[in-house]
Order: sequence, then C-alpha cells, then structure tokens
Amino acid sequence: MLSKVLLLGIGGFIGSNLRYWISNWSVNYFGTSLPYGTLMVNAIGSFILGFLMIYGTEVANIDPRMRLFIGTGMMGALTTFSTFSVETFVFIRQSDYLLAILNIGLNITITLCAVWLGFIIAKSLA
Repeated sequence: MLSKVLLLGIGGFIGSNLRYWISNWSVNYFGTSLPYGTLMVNAIGSFILGFLMIYGTEVANIDPRMRLFIGTGMMGALTTFSTFSVETFVFIRQSDYLLAILNIGLNITITLCAVWLGFIIAKSLA
C-alpha cells in the first residue's frame, strides 16, 4: 500500500509541475485570450493516457505499478478538467458565450482526438 501511495505522490508531483510549466509557457507563447494552457495539458494528458491504456495492456504489458504512476499519478495531476470547468464558467458569468462554447468545443474535440491518436500509435507498435 505504501509503495502505491509513493508512486501516486511522485507521479502527482511530476504531473502538477508539468501542468504549471506548460500553462506558463502557453501564456507567454499564445497569450491569455483563451486558457490555452488548460487545453494543452488536457490534450497532452489525454494522448498519454490513451496511449498508455492500449500500449500498457495490449502491446507491452507494462507493470500495473508503472501504469498507476503514469496514468493516475502523473496524468491525474497534469490534466485539469476541474480548471477547464471553472474557466468555462467564468466565460459564461462574463456573458462571453462565444469563448465558453469555443473552449468547450476545443477541449472536447482535441482531447478526444488525442486519446484516439494515442490508441492508434500504440496499436501500430504491436
């Protein structure tokens, strides 16, 4: 049990740091008109989790502890669905419905495509 807690904690530490640095980078690169950092981490996390689900169970049979570390720990801390929800709600409260719809559409479309791409790449390695 303690080893699982450590795996989750270390993975969460890495994932949350990645989220922080990617989000800051995206503000410098893309600006603040839309929460691009949230979009990027959700897409990256969706891709990695989609890849890990297939590659880790059907292609390479990755140790469940490593899947716990990467999938639940790192990707759980990296992806920010709750942040996405708050940012979208702020757009709605500000009556900026176009940005709210754009944020919802981009996050859902890009992250679903990222999961699909992760699956496809993992399958191609079989």
